[in-house]
Amino acid sequence: MNIEAVAWFHSPMKEKFGIPRQSGLVPALRGEVRFVKPYDNPEAVRGLCNFDYCWLLWGFSLNAASPVGLTVRPPRLGGNERVGVFASRSPFRPNPLGLSCVKIESVGKGVIEVSGADLADGSPIYDIKPYLAYADSRPLARCGFIDSVSWQELEVDIPDDLRVILGDADAEALCQVLSQDPRPAYRRKDGTGEIYGLVFGEFNVRFSADSGRVFVHSVEKY
Repeated sequence: MNIEAVAWFHSPMKEKFGIPRQSGLVPALRGEVRFVKPYDNPEAVRGLCNFDYCWLLWGFSLNAASPVGLTVRPPRLGGNERVGVFASRSPFRPNPLGLSCVKIESVGKGVIEVSGADLADGSPIYDIKPYLAYADSRPLARCGFIDSVSWQELEVDIPDDLRVILGDADAEALCQVLSQDPRPAYRRKDGTGEIYGLVFGEFNVRFSADSGRVFVHSVEKY
């Protein structure tokens, strides 16, 4: 089967570090699906504006050459316990394909603006399908280890002067990104004082985390 991109994704998330681990976790994070020819024709998305959400089938372009095993260590389990690769949503898969449900903000000529995506900037989009609540929603479904492991978002402290640099929209999106604790699971230890760097849009953000809080130390253009 020959599979080619019908569009490319554009987002403030330029690197793997900091990308939300699931779609919908960071609703303030905006992105754009930009179509390539001939799919940039408005006919290709006729009627899509009548849906609130859509599925994106896309490629893990930043780790396509990474080795793939039969088991993975989900961050939700602390990065220590292993589960089968097909019992996880790990990006390290036999075929590097992702599936994400995103909110449609607007549909324009050759572009769809979406929110809540977990894709890196430059990810290839292979297909798009509308989300159907009657068929796609299973609210009573069991969710494996997710049902037994709680997850607590972190509080985020961005000083007012740095919020001014970011602007209101980017500051809110960055807060939601950092609240998910982008640090590797095995390095989430309080009191280390370790400073991390995260590329967000045109900014290099430096932050640390301790006692359930994230502290943003600097925001600089790179």
